[in-house]
Amino acid sequence: MLIELSLLGVIIGALSGFFGIGGGTVLVPVLLLLGFDMKQAVGISIMQMVFSSIYGSYLNVRKGSLKLGEGLFVGLGGAVGGYLSGYLTESLPDILLQSVFVIFVSFAIYRMATDGVREVHVIERTLPAWLLFVIGVGIGIIAISIGVGGAIILIPLLSGLLHYPVKKAVSAGLFFVVFSSIAGFTGRYLHGTIDLHNGLIVGIASLLGVYIGIHFKEYVSSHHHKRFIVVMYTFILLIMLYKMLAG
Repeated sequence: MLIELSLLGVIIGALSGFFGIGGGTVLVPVLLLLGFDMKQAVGISIMQMVFSSIYGSYLNVRKGSLKLGEGLFVGLGGAVGGYLSGYLTESLPDILLQSVFVIFVSFAIYRMATDGVREVHVIERTLPAWLLFVIGVGIGIIAISIGVGGAIILIPLLSGLLHYPVKKAVSAGLFFVVFSSIAGFTGRYLHGTIDLHNGLIVGIASLLGVYIGIHFKEYVSSHHHKRFIVVMYTFILLIMLYKMLAG
């Protein structure tokens, strides 16, 4: 299992860097297929997100693609929501968590498929700091409860509602995961629902993948980048639906 989890970590890390997601959107369904239950998969996913989001955000800052201002308020809200989610998942059945997962992946596919590509010269909208914080809390509660960092929800919102260019939205999404994943890890660690051993294996291996994914992202056009995102989200949705129906 060590080799399988290490390879999985590299792959998930590359997807995190390229798509700006925490990795849970892919990792949770794959772990379920490998035999982990939903709560184990969520715990491993959250640990991987801590590693990939911190390192990925550091690389994005160095490359100048990460805007920290508004992301900070959303991120702080995500931290609060991520921590609060630790009190919810213990009493929720797996099928409910999986159903919520499917709903939000479907929403992300719709937003990304119907929203036009925005390049870097487009004027971005802004929202009050308090509203960004509230949005972050809501996304953090929902996302961490289903083992994802929240970027899969946040990226379509930034691109569709605030008119962020695709690549900037991706970088902001990964930055949000820093806050939500650390808070989610803290909440679950205190509740004893984190698989530290397997989480460390996947998380450390993901660092190499994050570097590869962010490097590759810089050489892809925004148009093709968005197409790749829609394809990936669709693949994630099909995996989860298969697992739910097979179960």
